[in-house]
Amino acid sequence: MRILMLLWLALAAPALAETIVLRPAQVFDGEAMHPGWQVRVEGARITAAGPNVASDGARIIDLRGATLLPGLIEGHSHLFLHPYNETPWDDQVLHEPLALRTARAVVAARATLAAGFTTARDLGTEGAGYADVGLKAAIEQGIVPGPRLIIATRALVATGAYGPKGFEPGVAVPQGAEAASGPELVTAVRRQIAAGADIIKLYADYRWGKGEPSRPTFSQDELTAATAAAHDAGRQVVAHASTPEGMRRATLAGVDTIEHGSAGTAEVFRLMAARGTVLCPTLAAGDAIARYRGWNGVEPAPAAVAEDRKSFALARAAGVKICVGGDVGVFAHGDNARELRLLAAAGMPVLAVLRAATAGNADAFKLADRGRVAPGLLADLVAVAGDPLADLGVLAKPVLVLKGGVAVR
Repeated sequence: MRILMLLWLALAAPALAETIVLRPAQVFDGEAMHPGWQVRVEGARITAAGPNVASDGARIIDLRGATLLPGLIEGHSHLFLHPYNETPWDDQVLHEPLALRTARAVVAARATLAAGFTTARDLGTEGAGYADVGLKAAIEQGIVPGPRLIIATRALVATGAYGPKGFEPGVAVPQGAEAASGPELVTAVRRQIAAGADIIKLYADYRWGKGEPSRPTFSQDELTAATAAAHDAGRQVVAHASTPEGMRRATLAGVDTIEHGSAGTAEVFRLMAARGTVLCPTLAAGDAIARYRGWNGVEPAPAAVAEDRKSFALARAAGVKICVGGDVGVFAHGDNARELRLLAAAGMPVLAVLRAATAGNADAFKLADRGRVAPGLLADLVAVAGDPLADLGVLAKPVLVLKGGVAVR
């Protein structure tokens, strides 16, 4: 009954931001948990947070028994993909019409926001071109609901290194990213930025042929030049990299985050820590793929899942900063909190997981206006029934989500 009351309060909120005071059992401010805190929101911003907050002229929202947190930040998603057990990646890229994929992305964006993730890095449309530019604009204009997006548009791969593959040699096959090499790579970086990319994604390694292991794709000089071009334009750079050499090259090139890192070694993680390179381990993607292949979650885990866990432990031991992002799209949008649960299950303290998904991601992505509960920041907030420090599972069902002070759930 209590949750139903909270849901009614959220749904009864007006379409425009107003002055409200939220009264939960406790507030996680991005760094620590504070029992008895309240939060005042005026318009789109937080104006006060603490044990004694003025309520004059404000509508009171009683969140008794709930925990209030900053809006969660999704570090690695693909809104234009849907779970691979529904449709394989190749078929999504080759056979699903752009209009269908865009319609799916609209639904995925809404599910992401309703799940309490008020910001999301979307790291490549996987063959859907620049459709993320339009989706981001539609969200910003209030046409469709969704999180605040940081988009990578097409992403960049070395010529011949990506897919789909398996067709007659010489036949032009639609690819899941833009292929470029040599000096053309810098041109492609600038082209994507001009088209609307907020962030540049580079594939530092990939499988050159079917059944082959991942190998480095771009040379050190290529990665360094592309990263410099993006940084000159004020864009961060993320690198898909799972091999030690791909990770080493990406780190030396100065990328901001490395995605996956599945086969990372203690040596390469020490290098990342020394250079401040952030790791986004995407444990949920490997977990989901293993389950699609028949794993039921019983230990021992499949080799690929075990490798992900081992590399994650090595990264933490080396002091690498951790980004929270599950590679959502491989699994269902809206189940974004799956990554947080797996990080905790792999040994990361729950408080550290919450920090990473809020203030940590905000710091890594240079988002100074969100990720914490503090005066002056965006009123992007999520309330969950119960205590996530005792049970991270409560994050899966938020009872209230505010984006810019407006209730969206």
